[in-house]
Amino acid sequence: MTATPETADQGQPELPAKYDPAAIEVPTYQRWRAAGYFKADEQRVLSGERRPFSIVLPPPNVTGNLHVGHALDHTLMDVLARWHRMSGDEVLWLPGMDHAGIATQTLVEKQLASVGSSREALGRDLFVQRVWDWKAESGGAILGQMARLGDSVDWDRERFTLDDGLSAAVQTIFKQLYDEGLIYRAERIINWSPVGRTALSDIEVDHVEVDGELVSLRYGPDDDPDGSASIVVATTRVETMLGDTAVAVHPDDERWAHLIGRTVLLPIVGREIPVVADEHVDPAFGTGAVKVTPAHDPNDFEIGRRHDLPMIDIFAVDASVEGTGTRFDGMDRFEARREVKEELRRQGRVVDERVHRHAVGHSSRTDEPIEPRLSTQWFVKVAPLAAAASEAVRRGDTAIHPPEMAARYFDWVDNMHDWTISRQLWWGHRIPVWYGPDGQVRCVGPGEEPPGEGWEQDPDVLDTWFSSGLWPFSTMGWPQQTDTLRAFYPTSVLVTGYDILFFWVVRMMMFGLYAFRDTADGASSPGDRTGAVPFRTVVLHGLVRDQYGKKMSKSRGNVVDPLAWIEEYGADAVRFTLARGANPGTDQAIAEDWVKGSRNFATKLFNAVRFAMGNGAVVREGALDTDDLAPADRWITDRLRATVAATTRLLEDFQFAKAAEGLYHFIWDELCDWYLELAKVPLQTAAAHPDDTTAQQAAATTRAVLGGVLDTVLRLLHPFMPFVTETLWRPLVGPDGGESLMIAAWPQDADRPADPAAQAWVDDVIRLVTEIRRARADQRVPASRSVPSGEWTRPDGLSSAAWAVLEAAARTLTRLGPADAGYRTSLTVTVPLSGGTATVGLDTSGVIDVEAEIARARKDLGAAEQELAEAERKLGNQNFMQRAKPEAVQKIRDRHTQALADVDRLTARLAELGALTGPAAGSGGQSA
Repeated sequence: MTATPETADQGQPELPAKYDPAAIEVPTYQRWRAAGYFKADEQRVLSGERRPFSIVLPPPNVTGNLHVGHALDHTLMDVLARWHRMSGDEVLWLPGMDHAGIATQTLVEKQLASVGSSREALGRDLFVQRVWDWKAESGGAILGQMARLGDSVDWDRERFTLDDGLSAAVQTIFKQLYDEGLIYRAERIINWSPVGRTALSDIEVDHVEVDGELVSLRYGPDDDPDGSASIVVATTRVETMLGDTAVAVHPDDERWAHLIGRTVLLPIVGREIPVVADEHVDPAFGTGAVKVTPAHDPNDFEIGRRHDLPMIDIFAVDASVEGTGTRFDGMDRFEARREVKEELRRQGRVVDERVHRHAVGHSSRTDEPIEPRLSTQWFVKVAPLAAAASEAVRRGDTAIHPPEMAARYFDWVDNMHDWTISRQLWWGHRIPVWYGPDGQVRCVGPGEEPPGEGWEQDPDVLDTWFSSGLWPFSTMGWPQQTDTLRAFYPTSVLVTGYDILFFWVVRMMMFGLYAFRDTADGASSPGDRTGAVPFRTVVLHGLVRDQYGKKMSKSRGNVVDPLAWIEEYGADAVRFTLARGANPGTDQAIAEDWVKGSRNFATKLFNAVRFAMGNGAVVREGALDTDDLAPADRWITDRLRATVAATTRLLEDFQFAKAAEGLYHFIWDELCDWYLELAKVPLQTAAAHPDDTTAQQAAATTRAVLGGVLDTVLRLLHPFMPFVTETLWRPLVGPDGGESLMIAAWPQDADRPADPAAQAWVDDVIRLVTEIRRARADQRVPASRSVPSGEWTRPDGLSSAAWAVLEAAARTLTRLGPADAGYRTSLTVTVPLSGGTATVGLDTSGVIDVEAEIARARKDLGAAEQELAEAERKLGNQNFMQRAKPEAVQKIRDRHTQALADVDRLTARLAELGALTGPAAGSGGQSA
């Protein structure tokens, strides 16, 4: 894709003087967007010009802001989108938002309450318009935040779950399911949210362990001396006894056999209720007798249906008591629990009370205890849909990554209950069912006229997850067979957290398989790619936790605001930190220091490119002839090829963390820490000898290698850190190198074996330089100070030519100068290399305080001798040697070996220092 004349850059930018994320990120994103790099073209797919790659963004709530979970999700999707664009695929990353029924309605109702109004005061039509007005003015702030993170979504295709097109899709599939009997209306026990005043589905309920109470109550007459007419039941919810319509016992429980078929008095209410026999009752639990409240417990509801019991609802929509005819009417359920128990205690009917820890369902949206409640609602019959969703994964039509997460999917999809889809809200997709004056019921599809006068539409709306379940194909124009659907559906991959595997992924699978059931065996023609499943792969990542692995929550005060970190450290730093921790299917921790470290990594890369460009690095067309390369150049190009292959392979396997980690270590440890240092040798040599043709050629080759390596590195890193890589790449490649990394080609692995000789040479350099630097540091020699050096002893296994190159590199990297007239070896460094042992002599007498070094060496020697003596004492103790564990003995042996080496090293060092000051200075060096 190329930029239009209106949006293309005029000329190539210069490299900024310093790395400043705040200055580069927003303008860079605006340039990408204006150039049209994010746009997808389905015609390129349908014509066969390009392979498709498509992702639909999990639609964030219209009320939401970018939180750290979003940031992780979006980063991983953007990594894939950018990588596939660079790999030559036609990429559609489709954005949008969810109308978020409960959350949005609650927000607007709070706004109304603050000015003394309510939705009831406005009426349905005005209230819904009020929500639309809020959405237009304030909703969707997260979309701008997505741009700040760098999301390369196709903004021209942005959708909203209440768009006209998506509403038509909802009506279409509702009517299809309704006409086939897969949507039905029934009276069932549902999860009721007293705060939201609406039904909830099972997956919107979190079961939380709480310390409650188990209270045993006596039902029966007030006066029952022998207890023969009474029965004791145990309950965790005393207040629901006001709605009891029976007591149930196991038919084989002899303790209560005499009461089966009889009635007992329900206290307070004064109603006679039957004792029924039901095999559901566990005779080993409590007293073996349970109270039956069919309208407020799912198990009791089933007992009630089996025994044709009355079902009495004792709660209003806000869970206050109503309709019992007692003084408790109007009380909140928790207040009623206390008051009812107190009344029963006064009547002498409380037999026992104890603390009871048990799981209580809480609304995942409002965090309140839900109320099981008998209600007439709309349901989806999920059995056939879930079976198809299960089989599609087992058959391999959709793969779950990592594979071990498939067990969670099957656990849920193979055990689903019918889905409650109606919500007692005004904001959302209204259920398209109308009721006639004579009890008629009609479901109206899209484009169909509602029935005439006297008909009323169902007041409820659909669960938000109903429309979200259609998201992969409704956003592409379904039920119309659009070019977008033909080109990009099924989508390539779904990236999401494992925590919404049940909420969303399963529903999309069910609806996708149902909507495209006629094409379940795949494409019907080469031009029709529409298949059954909504996505080929589901990539599940974990949750983001704080640096200590704790779940983030406002109560803990450990919630991370990624936008604050983006402003402080840049989007690249936040993205790279998240990607580097994103191991498949597992939770990850995050801390501000780690984001700061990623910013430092970006700065390191920035400085590397500045160094390269400042030294004339160029990006050439085509590959360099390896025969012309020095060992360091061959080594870095070998390591680069391995990094290209590993990064590509890991991205193909969705191993984001390993890919990011590999790039980090290649760039920091190998490229910056070693190759850039090694490149200084030919560059400095050429600068010192401008007339030396050989030196100039070597420097030119190094500049080409340096430019080529950085070009490739920036391409590899771009999907993870798009802003800094774009800022560096465009000046590096020059005006003819390309207009944007977004549309640059992904590096290909050159199929060429690595050069072991080059690797061995660099290993030798690293060992030699590391040991010399360590020795300098041990003697407190400033890193910037040049030290005279002579007496370099070549290993037997290295040729004179190889040793000369090695020595030149080591001298440059360790700031060792030639031996001068007054040179005396004060320090000898011995280093094992691939060809044998090398020794290097240094004269540090002019750069260190000899007397101070002698005093320090004596102190260190004393400590080493003490450690050696202690280790020898233990090893000579037969009692210790016989009784100690093998690992403890080995630990002492290791200490002995190290102490012996330290004594030898320090003794030799004192001898060297003594030689600098005469015999007296070095005498007595064997003790502190």
